[in-house]
Amino acid sequence: MADPSTYRPPTGSIPTSPGVYRFKDARGRVVYVGKAKNLRARLTSYFQDLANLHPRTASMVTTAAGVEWTVVGTEVEALQLEYSWIKEFDPRFNVKYRDDKSYPWLAVTVGEDYPRVMVGRGAKKKGTRYFGPYSHAWAIRDTVDQLLRVFPMRSCSNGVFRRAEQVGRPCLLGYIDKCAAPCVGAVTAEEHRDIVDDFCDFMAGQTAGHVRRLEKEMYAASAELDFERAARLRDDLGALNRALEKQAIVLGDGTDADVVALQDDPLEVAVQIFHVRGGRVRGQRGWVAEKIEDTDLGGLVERFLQQLYAGESADGVPKEVLVPALPDDLEALETWLTGLRGSRVSVRVPQRGDKKALMETVARNAKQSLALHKTKRASDLTTRNQALEDIQISLALPEAPLRIECYDVSNLQGTEVVASMVVFEDGLPRKSEYRRFVIRSVAGQNDVAAMHEVITRRFRRYLDERVEHPEIGATTGEVDAQDDPRSDGPLLVDPDTGRARKFAYAPGLVVVDGGPPQVAAARRALDELGIDDVPVCGLAKRLEEIWLPGQEDPVIMPRTSEALFLLQRVRDEAHRFAITHHRSRRSKTMVESVLDDVPGLGEVRRKALLKRFGSLRKMRAATVEEIADVPGIGPRTAAAIVAALAEARGRAPVSVNTATGEITDELDPAPEEG
Repeated sequence: MADPSTYRPPTGSIPTSPGVYRFKDARGRVVYVGKAKNLRARLTSYFQDLANLHPRTASMVTTAAGVEWTVVGTEVEALQLEYSWIKEFDPRFNVKYRDDKSYPWLAVTVGEDYPRVMVGRGAKKKGTRYFGPYSHAWAIRDTVDQLLRVFPMRSCSNGVFRRAEQVGRPCLLGYIDKCAAPCVGAVTAEEHRDIVDDFCDFMAGQTAGHVRRLEKEMYAASAELDFERAARLRDDLGALNRALEKQAIVLGDGTDADVVALQDDPLEVAVQIFHVRGGRVRGQRGWVAEKIEDTDLGGLVERFLQQLYAGESADGVPKEVLVPALPDDLEALETWLTGLRGSRVSVRVPQRGDKKALMETVARNAKQSLALHKTKRASDLTTRNQALEDIQISLALPEAPLRIECYDVSNLQGTEVVASMVVFEDGLPRKSEYRRFVIRSVAGQNDVAAMHEVITRRFRRYLDERVEHPEIGATTGEVDAQDDPRSDGPLLVDPDTGRARKFAYAPGLVVVDGGPPQVAAARRALDELGIDDVPVCGLAKRLEEIWLPGQEDPVIMPRTSEALFLLQRVRDEAHRFAITHHRSRRSKTMVESVLDDVPGLGEVRRKALLKRFGSLRKMRAATVEEIADVPGIGPRTAAAIVAALAEARGRAPVSVNTATGEITDELDPAPEEG
């Protein structure tokens, strides 16, 4: 681990011009590439106290052993050079957007004398026009089969085309009028090119003109009593409409746009993109990338657009790109995209209307994609077993931790201090054994003391149960079992009461959310109870470091490690459970404080209200009649409750008729015009 001060360049030697810089490690490998409007301002920001840097930035500058830069003329040149270097050096600390699968494209080889239409995957080639990408190859083939009735262009391979030329006889598609048969001279190269151009225009979204032309020709043929041709045109028109039905209209103004949404967590980012052409969704794709680089949402958008459009032809860049957040160098990015397209390209965040609704749809897809990605990783048995084995090896445990318990503390400025305990068995959550704790002996915001109390209370119960029922001790495994309706398997039960024993199991690993102080508090609590066979570790959020008791340096697991992913999932679940408990208690406290002054409303009735509505928000949304339905609460009391809730929320004064229970809001004066 290098000290950044050892390779820090003199501030005066760094130019103030736009440029691109790259950090290298001791072996000369490029670990990070970045660009800046002002190289001096950007680079000096890396060489400050490590405590002030983002964890990922600190990891990058301590991995590097040197920095170089190249001055360019404009920000657009910096954008282009940055992407070129990222592609060339593949730096480990830059976000890399890679598809998790290969998406099919609809390709037209416009560079050939007799262009053909085909379905392809992989890298794009020069001289070929692409449409898509699409989710399924069969959907493209079905669409092409419909369109070849109307646009009978060549779709055969080069070998089939040459063979037909030699024998002077077209293939089957030529006989059934799904190919104009340029191979045997049925149409000239120019006529076939016109068919290809019409096909490409239709796929690019210019559909209305072709539909109107076919309708006009169909009615004209019918008027001339050429019913056979009119029927054929009718079928062609139906084929076009069926092809259009497969592509939903999402933007009524016929916009050409790419709609991009991202959903990220501390480690990964899910990307979803909808390709909209002529107001219709022509293609969709999405993937999950590892989030290594320290950047905000705008920076992620900029990186993604760089990698998405670099190397694209003018047809591949739309007029408009809708994104969830604007990058810092928006002007340079738009100039670069405009140069690729050859006409104005705008990058913006939709604020209202259909475009905002479509952005929300794409964002939901991104959120579900990230959740599904994590679920797949967690549900695979082989992966879970490997993760547990890796944890055992990395933490030097005597055996794989089949049962992991994780603890987290939550509070709001030292008030309503609560803690959570979540349990994972065989790498999966066992929610029936989750537990909540209310911290009472700790005053103020002291997470270390709260962690000590939680661990003490949990394992004191464990020791008490072993003393009371040694024959059912979790160490022997000789237990009575019964199926718990909230879980998928047996739980230890008390032979006297028949109830599930809450703390009968000893975990194979205790994980605390925090660093060395929290780990030391947990270890001290176990030592005070005389428990020395339960290992403890802490997972710190800063650098995702794993801390062990009494060790000065943390355990660093690879970022792609399944073991680290499992520990993070356990930690995040404990955090979620603690936050949920804290919000619930805070909501109940708020309800009780709001309702304290309501006459005739005692503790029993307050509990009945909480049981019925569950939260202050739902209670505020309830009507007088709904509150009056709660047992023990009449119309007058219900009206007083609604009035108290409205007043606490800061709304306009209300007038309550205690006889009828009616509530009338006193209207605020109308705002002055102008």
